[in-house]
Amino acid sequence: MGSVVHVAVTPVGVRGMKILNREKFLRNIVVPILKVSEEKVSKVRPICKNYLLKLENFKPIQTIKTNDENSSKVIHLNPEKINKWADITEVDRQSLFTNGITEKEFQLKEMQVTYDHFKYDEVFKAVLPDNEETVSGFSQIGHIIHLNLREHHLDYKQLIGQVLIDKIKTCRTVVNKNDVIDNTYRNFSMEIIAGIEDYIVTVKENSCRFQFDFSKVYWNPRLGKEHERIIKMLRQGDVLFDVFCGVGPFSIPAAKCKCIVFANDLNPESYKWLNHNAKRNKVNMSLFKSYNLDGKDFICSIFKDYITDLCNCKQILEKGAKIHVTMNLPAMAVDFLKYFKGLITDKSLVEKFNYDIFVHVYCFVIGDDPIKLAEQLVKDNIGSDMSIDFVSTFNVRNVSPKKEMIRVTFKLTKNIIFGLKEAVEPCEPPIKKICT
Repeated sequence: MGSVVHVAVTPVGVRGMKILNREKFLRNIVVPILKVSEEKVSKVRPICKNYLLKLENFKPIQTIKTNDENSSKVIHLNPEKINKWADITEVDRQSLFTNGITEKEFQLKEMQVTYDHFKYDEVFKAVLPDNEETVSGFSQIGHIIHLNLREHHLDYKQLIGQVLIDKIKTCRTVVNKNDVIDNTYRNFSMEIIAGIEDYIVTVKENSCRFQFDFSKVYWNPRLGKEHERIIKMLRQGDVLFDVFCGVGPFSIPAAKCKCIVFANDLNPESYKWLNHNAKRNKVNMSLFKSYNLDGKDFICSIFKDYITDLCNCKQILEKGAKIHVTMNLPAMAVDFLKYFKGLITDKSLVEKFNYDIFVHVYCFVIGDDPIKLAEQLVKDNIGSDMSIDFVSTFNVRNVSPKKEMIRVTFKLTKNIIFGLKEAVEPCEPPIKKICT
């Protein structure tokens, strides 16, 4: 087995490795152990809980063969914490003694650690430059792991990709994002750094299964909880207008909840997979309509026509039902709010308008008071101070150290939709003059 070394359990001697060499992680170490009989394990294990040797693919308590019929157990302890019997606290030594375990049962054992014993983050910490930020986070979408590597990681990208495929059993492909999401269709160029070239993924969210080509559409697994929050606001018979729907994380669960859904996305690939997922999830297509339009056109035609038809009794809204508008395009969704201001010009419909319409608009903000900044963005883009119409403002997630994703929910009133002037609070009536 080679010479025995008495060192830390973590990998050593692999710093700066750029091409993965699993053999370099193999070495022999000395590990303290306790030999206990089978019947004592249940009482001894809690005492040793803080000392156990915890490695990937390794059981710290193992059975050993004995000459007699009784089976015996070996408890492996962490050599970074324990090297001799006295390293165990006096309290714990006393507890062990009470259960018949003394220094006689404490021994040192030589064992071999390999690449398989380490988690991916332990490998990265041992290999990547120790004076730089390590690979701290990534997204998994189906079988694809999506990275956004820093510049100092790029020389190690092949190793990083291969380690993730080795260590995460559901991963078959690792990609690195090449640029920011700033184009019309909200997708980004990417390169495969490990695994097979297969971008068609399947993910499960809110009791629905979504399938799509990850290289051509937008999907963020960190938004699953937010999708769920909105779905829980909806009730059977409500109407949802999803202006930037993507492949349907709002629209399809809403339709499954028997809401009437109007789903729209400008990206033809998103539109294709949206309809594919509607059929895949057996959505009642009488409740579901999809569109491949610009957000402005969707608001100024599909949404406008629906509200106009409601006022003219050409559409019927169930009693108590509400209308919701989701606008999940945080980089620019607030720019589309201006199209709601004065959307309907036929003032004869003002008195017929009596509907609850809630807009859920998402935005990115940078600053010390993200809630206030987000609400101001909404006011600026609507073009009026509609503070009384705000229902809630919610911090969805932290995007980067100074950047937050915020959802502002407000009520779309007749003053906004018909472009009416805000009602002015009446002043106190003047004091009557006394007649003389």
